[in-house]
Amino acid sequence: MGKGVEAALHCCVIMHWLAGRPVTSAQLASFFGLPPAYLQKTLRALVSDGLAEATRGQSGGFVLRRPGERISLMDVVAAVEGREPAFQCEEIRLSGRSGELGHRPGQCAVSRAMGRAELSYRTALAGQSIADVAGEAGSRARDRTIAAFS
Repeated sequence: MGKGVEAALHCCVIMHWLAGRPVTSAQLASFFGLPPAYLQKTLRALVSDGLAEATRGQSGGFVLRRPGERISLMDVVAAVEGREPAFQCEEIRLSGRSGELGHRPGQCAVSRAMGRAELSYRTALAGQSIADVAGEAGSRARDRTIAAFS
């Protein structure tokens, strides 16, 4: 997973803590020391996938579109990275000298193992919400972060 997933998850936790109060991409970029254009692209992915909403105007910014309890980590990963499987079997065993051994096309043991692993990690991510992560971070982190955006 790329850096965008980490940034998106942290931004979602902050938006959860801010409870509907808009936060700008510039504020978030400054807070995390990230390039504003980079973070803007990440936040737009959240908006495109319906996880966040962008509001315009002087008091505009980004807010979560639904409660953090209803946004899973997998939702955020899918918004930023896409929904394609992380492992793409290219059937290399059918090429070169390996291909001369008469392997049959179709899912091999490596592909099946990677599929099981991916299902496991996607299930684990789907089972944790932004609110869960925010709670795990603790009230001290929450209070300090909210104060930084006041």
